Amino acid sequence: MKQIIIQGIQFDKKSSFQRGSALAPPLIREALHCGSLNLFTENGKTIKTDTIKDKGDFNISEYFEIEKITENHLKSNHKIFTLGGDHSITFPIIKAYQTKYPKLDILHIDAHSDLYDVFDGDKYSHACPFARIMENQFAAKLVQVGIRTLNTHQAEQAERFNVEIHQMKNLDIHKIPEFKNPLYISLDMDGFDPAYAPGVSHHEPGGLSSRQVIDIIQNIKSEVIGADIVEYNPNRDFQNMTAFLAAKMMKEILGKMI
Repeated sequence: MKQIIIQGIQFDKKSSFQRGSALAPPLIREALHCGSLNLFTENGKTIKTDTIKDKGDFNISEYFEIEKITENHLKSNHKIFTLGGDHSITFPIIKAYQTKYPKLDILHIDAHSDLYDVFDGDKYSHACPFARIMENQFAAKLVQVGIRTLNTHQAEQAERFNVEIHQMKNLDIHKIPEFKNPLYISLDMDGFDPAYAPGVSHHEPGGLSSRQVIDIIQNIKSEVIGADIVEYNPNRDFQNMTAFLAAKMMKEILGKMI
């Protein structure tokens, strides 16, 4: 039976501005299980099921340990849900996914396109994962939603890699395409407006509402074979608002993966 493995990746060494997202995985779990929320999604599915196995948190010292941990958890055709961690973790996760899913699509929700070729001298910065993914042809299609910081270099990178970007300035979530291949979701918490998610390192006003992101998730029709939630920085949170929002998103995405 196909299971969903939950793995916490406590890694923020590739953060360019402020660290703290390595602290996030246990705090998201704490919010999910504290008793304030129940474990039912809005579509009536419960994530309290024998098909979900939480493998706990991994304190990462070397970047490519993430790939090895993910490869191990992918055995027996499992799906994986990852709690990060900064956004650099997505590249080694997707690299590991190639062994099971050589052709997949990615839905990336974020304020930033993370398509830099190099950032601050680091090709594996949290500003670069989707450049690494696309140059290695690890995704058949990359769709980015919520972007509101697109500069000239990243726009050129998007054109180079044929990335479909739905910017906030003219966002219509009904124009997000249906995906033809197995789908991986990467949710950066700064995709939300800071009013909903103050606990992030990069506050970028004018972002998505929690309702918009839930609607995007619920409208997905293809099989979701993996996901991550990244860039929650507890050091900047207010009354655990962002932890509870991340827990809500975790629940809704797991409901879609079941």
